[in-house]
Amino acid sequence: MAEFDFDLFVIGAGSGGVRAGRMAAAMGVRVAIAEDRYLGGTCVNVGCVPKKLYVYASHYGDDFAQARGFGWQAEKPAFRWETLRDNKRQEIERLNGIYRNMLVNSGCTLIDGRARILDDHTVAVGDKRYSAQRILVATGGWPFVPQIEGREHITTSNEVFDLETFPERVVVVGGGYIAVEFAGIFAGLGAKTHQIYRGELFLRGFDQEVREFVAEEMRKKDVDLRFNTDVQRIDKAGDGSLRVELKNGEVLAADCVLYATGRVPNVTNLGLESVAVHQRDNGAIIVNEDFQTSAPSVYALGDVTDRVQLTPVALAEGMALVRNLYDGKAEKVDYDLIPTAVFCQPNIGTVGLTEEQARERYADIDVYSSSFRALKHTLSGSDERTLMKMIVDSATDRVLGVHMVGGDAGEIIQGIAIAMKAGATKAVFDSTIGIHPTAAEEFVTMRQKTR
Repeated sequence: MAEFDFDLFVIGAGSGGVRAGRMAAAMGVRVAIAEDRYLGGTCVNVGCVPKKLYVYASHYGDDFAQARGFGWQAEKPAFRWETLRDNKRQEIERLNGIYRNMLVNSGCTLIDGRARILDDHTVAVGDKRYSAQRILVATGGWPFVPQIEGREHITTSNEVFDLETFPERVVVVGGGYIAVEFAGIFAGLGAKTHQIYRGELFLRGFDQEVREFVAEEMRKKDVDLRFNTDVQRIDKAGDGSLRVELKNGEVLAADCVLYATGRVPNVTNLGLESVAVHQRDNGAIIVNEDFQTSAPSVYALGDVTDRVQLTPVALAEGMALVRNLYDGKAEKVDYDLIPTAVFCQPNIGTVGLTEEQARERYADIDVYSSSFRALKHTLSGSDERTLMKMIVDSATDRVLGVHMVGGDAGEIIQGIAIAMKAGATKAVFDSTIGIHPTAAEEFVTMRQKTR
């Protein structure tokens, strides 16, 4: 008789937990996976997938207007929020079903409910207890909302996709990529949109030139950017509208106040204290390079560890964990040169060091930067511009960072990330023949150093 009910008990059926559970089960490991909210985690349900669908929707307003320059004379049609919302719901339900089938068919035992750790080898879900040789915490993150007066009127990214009616006036609070993306979404769908950020400029941690360029482009698309201020309080008026008082004394009227002020590890009621798992001040679970916590039988990965909050990173961590535990490997996740995109309008794609980081770490760098109006917009009438930027180590000619703001930036940077991972030099880029006419060819034709 087996000593434990399961070899691996996974808490959380998000990207990392599902990948780890499925891979382990395929190796013959007895796996249970518990989820109390929705299969697929944040990414599938209230993150990457619905966000990208709404980004697509928000582009059509501009597309209809720009089509006139190409001979299409139809008027801009009306937008119907309910259609977008309900079609999104159907797609997410379809994906939830796929995740459920994948887990069950892989041999995992799927348990519906919030799991709580009782001791090093015991987990409770409701009234039932399960024993496990190892426990994996992959519960992801949760939106952070500050303690301000009127916080009960705040909407977070958990609820924003399913609003009953379309908000004609939106205040987005925050300066990270989620805030920037939703400001673009609502403005593109036709809402009067304000974005409030307490700092000098949003997208802290991104390349400064990119940040400034994006702010300029967003203002062109009628997003009212308010920096160096914050929300003092929110009041609800008799007609249901919201009165947003800023710390600088200004008052904004809104139908929706979306807070995208960061995410915190989702560790509430997990029972981590019962196994003395070490955590950071924000609740993040501390792990070593093998994803093992201070309790040897308990592991954690993904956003709950608050290292790199990206779905592909959680997937990579899940695969490495399982290969190391059950397949005799000694893999380490490489966190260097992780490409990422921000689906604002226009998109940001980036990989490697910012110019500021490169100047701190290298004695001498060369910067190549180009800003131009894409071919499409010579007829569309749009004044949107594209920015492309490359940072090179002067001593070795190795490309240290590549950044883009423009259409399909994420698609383009993914390929460049592969080249950089392979150690590409500027000479390699220069010797590569471009695809004409594309925006992407600019990366292999930039010859003159900007600075």
